[in-house]
Amino acid sequence: MSTLSHPYHSSLNLADARLGSRVIHVSDDFFADANRMLQAHEPEWKEGVFDDHGKWMDGWESRRKRHEGHDFAVIRLGVPGYLQGVDIDTRYFTGNYPPSASLEACYCAEGDPDSETHWHTLLPAVNLKGNQHHWHDLLLTDQPWTHLRLNIYPDGGIARLRVYGRVYRDWSAHSTEETLDLASALQGGRALSCSDQHFGQMSNLINPGRALNMGDGWETARRRSPGYDWVVLALGHPGEISEIIVDTLHFKGNYPDSCSIQAAYVQGGTDEQIATQSLFWRELLPSQKLEMHQEHHFSASDLNPLGPISHVRLNIFPDGGVSRLRLFGRVKRLN
Repeated sequence: MSTLSHPYHSSLNLADARLGSRVIHVSDDFFADANRMLQAHEPEWKEGVFDDHGKWMDGWESRRKRHEGHDFAVIRLGVPGYLQGVDIDTRYFTGNYPPSASLEACYCAEGDPDSETHWHTLLPAVNLKGNQHHWHDLLLTDQPWTHLRLNIYPDGGIARLRVYGRVYRDWSAHSTEETLDLASALQGGRALSCSDQHFGQMSNLINPGRALNMGDGWETARRRSPGYDWVVLALGHPGEISEIIVDTLHFKGNYPDSCSIQAAYVQGGTDEQIATQSLFWRELLPSQKLEMHQEHHFSASDLNPLGPISHVRLNIFPDGGVSRLRLFGRVKRLN
């Protein structure tokens, strides 16, 4: 099983620009655009690169403050969500990082916050250091939020802001006749566990849109021992699956030879327990040959009728890369 890359590995980064999150107001981003800190790729250092305002930095950077107060950025999340933890990443900011930061949130049923909006503290002010991650659990994890406000004291630069949690959807008001990609991150799908994610993160499988490049998919190391690789996903809501897409876009000399999908309706259990159980789940999609750099479509006639499911396990033989997995179906409300 893969080594956990961070404390919230099975939660979704809801501040990810790929989900539609963006900065809607910033007090100052003279040196570097605040939206850079919401990008999915790791921050970069470009030696000797300068623009009209100074050294080019991959993150948000405000100018040196010469009066009272502090800088802040207001972020509209692409999808509302329950928030669990945060990573305030100051990589490559060494003499220009903020000494401290805090995080607030609000919920707006419509529109964006204004001067009358009440902000709730998710993370009281914490000390920061240069060129490193800062992982913190958040307060008020049992209610959903639509907007965040990152405060830095008094000024400086943040390479990446990643805020982990799960998507909030009012499924009781959702039609059971509409067909949705129930594994999509936008619907609350989550990647729980995998055998290996050496080259590409498992959570990339359920991101919206087609992959931008090979690094925007899930890719395992070359297997040098018997067996095969796998990943376990939780659907945003239980449902009956009628169509599956396995996309190997960008994977040409490193796509899997074949794949299969197992599935189950799971009640209770931790992510680790669910991963262990997945070995014995029934087969939803029997083994299928894969080709390089293309979408593979499987209709209802290719699938075994398992009824409502809540989790799937994608098996790839023996290893390789898949850019996206789509599981289309209708929501099923179970007692």
